[in-house]
Amino acid sequence: MLSTAERFLFAALVIVCGLLAARGFARIVGIVRRGGAADRSDRLAARFARALFDVALQRPLFKARPVVSVFHGFIFFGFSFYLLVNVVDVVEGFVPGWNAIGRGGLYAAFTLFADVFSVLVLTGMLFFLARRFVYGDRVLTWRENVKLHPGVARGGVRRDSLIVGVFILLHVGGRFSGTVLHLVQAGTADPWLPFASAAARLLPALSSGALSSGALEAGTHAAWWLAMGLIVAFLPYFPYSKHIHLMIAPVNLALGRATPRGRMDEGAAQGAPGAGQLLELPWPQVLDAYACIMCNRCQQVCPAYAAGTPLSPSALEINKRYQINAQAGDLAAGRAQPPLLGFAIDADAVWSCTTCYACVRVCPVGNEPLMDLLQIRRRLVYEAQLPEELSATLRSLDEQGNSFGESARKRTQWSKELGFELKDAAQEPVEVLWYVGDFASFHASCQGTTRTVARVFQAAGLDFGILMRGEQSAGNDVRRVGEEGLFEALAEKNLKTLGDCTYRRIVTTDPHTFNTLKNEYPKFGFAGEVQHYTTLLVELIRSGRLVLRKPLSGRVTYHDPCYLGRYNGVFDAPRELLRLCGLELVEMPRNRENSFCCGAGGGRIWMKDHPDQQERPSENRVREAAALDGVRYFTVACPKDRSMYSDAVKTAGQEGRIEVRDIIDFVWEAMDLSESPAPAGGGA
Repeated sequence: MLSTAERFLFAALVIVCGLLAARGFARIVGIVRRGGAADRSDRLAARFARALFDVALQRPLFKARPVVSVFHGFIFFGFSFYLLVNVVDVVEGFVPGWNAIGRGGLYAAFTLFADVFSVLVLTGMLFFLARRFVYGDRVLTWRENVKLHPGVARGGVRRDSLIVGVFILLHVGGRFSGTVLHLVQAGTADPWLPFASAAARLLPALSSGALSSGALEAGTHAAWWLAMGLIVAFLPYFPYSKHIHLMIAPVNLALGRATPRGRMDEGAAQGAPGAGQLLELPWPQVLDAYACIMCNRCQQVCPAYAAGTPLSPSALEINKRYQINAQAGDLAAGRAQPPLLGFAIDADAVWSCTTCYACVRVCPVGNEPLMDLLQIRRRLVYEAQLPEELSATLRSLDEQGNSFGESARKRTQWSKELGFELKDAAQEPVEVLWYVGDFASFHASCQGTTRTVARVFQAAGLDFGILMRGEQSAGNDVRRVGEEGLFEALAEKNLKTLGDCTYRRIVTTDPHTFNTLKNEYPKFGFAGEVQHYTTLLVELIRSGRLVLRKPLSGRVTYHDPCYLGRYNGVFDAPRELLRLCGLELVEMPRNRENSFCCGAGGGRIWMKDHPDQQERPSENRVREAAALDGVRYFTVACPKDRSMYSDAVKTAGQEGRIEVRDIIDFVWEAMDLSESPAPAGGGA
C-alpha cells in the first residue's frame, strides 16, 4: 500500500499528465475537424460494433504477415487486459491490505490471465524489438528516391518504436516483477500464477532468502511505481507517438467508407477540386495519419514501389503524421496550411500510382493512401501540372471519345472480319448490350479476342448488340487521373446514348468499364444491370445455351484483374470457366484479393515509364507465373491485361516458356465449332 504522501504524489501526477494528454487529444480532434468535408455519420452504432468486433478478433491484422500478426496479437490482447490490471493495481496501492493474489474465485481467474498475458506481452515486445533493432527490419525501409519527412529520415520512426517498446517492457515487466516479489514475500507459490511462481523459484537471490523482508517490501513498492508511475508519465507522449493507433485505429475502421470500392468520393475542397494542402483532404484522410501503425504493409504490396518508382503509400501516411506533429499547435488553431507536395510526397510519385487498391485492402487500420493520391491528382490536373503524354490522351478523349485519338467511325472496324452483322443497339432492342470499350475496339493485340467474344455470343444464340460509333470511353481511368470534368462529360454522353437504347442488361469484357458502369454511373441516374463477360458465359453454359463439346486439358494460371477482382469481388466466375473447359488451374502465390497489378490502371497505360523504374509490374507478374510448374498459359480476362502481359512475356524473356491467352480463347476451343472460322489468336 502507498503512503499518504505517495498517494498525493500519484494523484498529482495523474492530474498533470492527464491534462497534458487531454491537450494532445484535443489537438488531434481540432486538426481532424479542420479537414475537408466527408459524411460518415450513417449507421454509427453498426459501424462501431463491426469495428470493435473486428479489432477484438484482430481480423484486419491477419490480412498479411501471419507470424508477425500472432506476436502483435500477444501484445494487443495482453495490453487490452492490462486496462483491468492497471485498475486493480491502483486499488491495491490505495486500499489498505487489499490484494488480488490468493483471494480465490474470480480473483484467481484474474491473476491467471494477468500472469499469462504479462508473459505474452513481454514475448511479443521482445520479438518486435529484436526484429527491428537486432536482426534489422528490412520491412520498415524506403529507397533513396522516396520522399521522407526530415524527422523520418533522421530515424524518427525507429526512435518512436524504441520509446514505445521500452515503455511496454518496463511497464509490464515492472508489474510482473512486483508479482514475483510478492510471492517471495509470502513464501509460497500460487497455482494461479504459474509464470510468476516459476520465476520466483528460478531466481537464486529470491528463492534462497538472501533478501530481507524490508528489501522485498521496497522491491514490490518500486515495481508498483515502475508499472503505474510509468504509464501515467507516458500519457502526454501518447498522442504524439505511433502508439496512438491503439485508440485511433478502431475509430478509423468504424468511420471508413461504406460505399463500394469502385466508387470514388467527391472532392472535399469548396473551391478548386482535389487537395493541394494537408487540410484540404477530407477529414477521414487526415485521421488516417494518426491511425497508421507504420508497418509498411501497403508498401510491400504496392506495384509502383516494387517497380522502383518513388511512390510509397506508407511514406505518404507517415510523412503526414510527422508533418502534423511538427505543426500541431498551428494546425489546430488554423494558423498553418502546409502543402502536400514537397512535404508529404512528390509529384512524380503521385503519377506513379496504378490505383490497384492493394494498399487500401491490406491496411489493418483502414487507411486509404490511394484516396490521397487521387485528391492530389485532381488538383494537379486542375492546375495543368500533369505529364505531357497524359495531357495529349485526355485531349483525345475529349475530342474523339476514346484514348487512341481515333475517329468514331473506326470503332467497329474490328467487326468486319466476323462474317456476320452485329446488331446496332441504338437502333433495335437487344437482350444484352455489349459495351466493348476502347482497348477491345482499337488496340491491335486485343481485336482478335474481341472478335472471338462476338463469335461465342453468336454461337450461343445470344441476342446482343453494340453501340457502334455511339460508344465512348466510360471514363474509369479518366476519373482516376484526376480529370473530373471530362469524366462527367463522358458519363453524361454515354448515359444519354444508353437511355435511347432498349436492353435488359449490359455486358463488358473490360473490368475498368465494368467498374465505372456498375459503381460510378448510378450517381448520374444509371440503374441498369452490368455484368462482366465471364459471369455471363458461366450463366450461358449452366443454362445450356452455350455447349462445351470438347474437354480441354493442361495446366493454366489465371490473373485477377484489379478492377474485376479486388474492386468488385468477381473471383469465381473466371475460375469456374476454366474448370468447365476441363483445364487445371494452378494459382500464382499472389491471387484473388492479393493479386498483383499489371501496371496499367489509373491511367498508367497512357504514361511513360518512370526513369527510376527497374522492372514493370507486368514483367514481375509474368516471372511469377513462369515459375509455376508445368503451366503453359497465362490466362487473362481484360483487354488491357492482354496487351500488357503479351508485351511483358517478350521483355521479360519468357517467350516459349509461357503464352498469354484470354479466357474466351479456351471457351471457343472447348465449343469445338469446326465449321466456324478459327479465332485469330490474340492479334488482328
